[in-house]
Amino acid sequence: MNAALLREGAAALGVALSDHQCEQLMAYGALILKWNKVYNLTALRDPASVLTHHLLDSLSVISPLSRQCPVVDPPRALLDVGAGAGLPGVVIAILRPDIHVTCLDAVAKKVAFVQQVAAELRLPNLRGVHARVESLSGGYDVISCRAFASLSDFYAGSMQLLAKDGVWLAMKGKVPNDELAQMPSDVEVFHVEHLTVPGLDAERCIVWARKAGA
Repeated sequence: MNAALLREGAAALGVALSDHQCEQLMAYGALILKWNKVYNLTALRDPASVLTHHLLDSLSVISPLSRQCPVVDPPRALLDVGAGAGLPGVVIAILRPDIHVTCLDAVAKKVAFVQQVAAELRLPNLRGVHARVESLSGGYDVISCRAFASLSDFYAGSMQLLAKDGVWLAMKGKVPNDELAQMPSDVEVFHVEHLTVPGLDAERCIVWARKAGA
């Protein structure tokens, strides 16, 4: 993978990578490619696609997340549902060391990969959990997903885990107008944010939501 293209793409997204963050992201991409040969973590096999479709796509949420959730003390907790290979959870953990990131997936090998990433990249704020979202307990300030499920299923499955003042961050392709028209009454979508990912010729957006009346 090309570190210069990674830096250039991140800068276009409003994210200035430190040398250490760039090294961590490159190492993460290399681990995805390495594990993919055996464990079939993602459908992408070549470095250029991993750079654009995984790393830059996930980096596109960093500036919006920073506007929505600036650094605070004590640190916030984020749950990435259906995280798979850790997208965008691992990228958020690298760029936001102040956020405790939990990557949740029902597939054990994907959670094992996230745990390996946390160990190799020395990310104490990252952990993988092998479970279904409905079985989890606790409270999270942000609950994210990337192409996980329909919005209504995402909200219903994680409703009990969202803190009172927390937000949902759902990464989507095209604006899901049909899904938005079927929102449950206990969920308020307060912003649909359009994203442009460098090198990716596809529509992207974030659907921001919170509990109604929160």
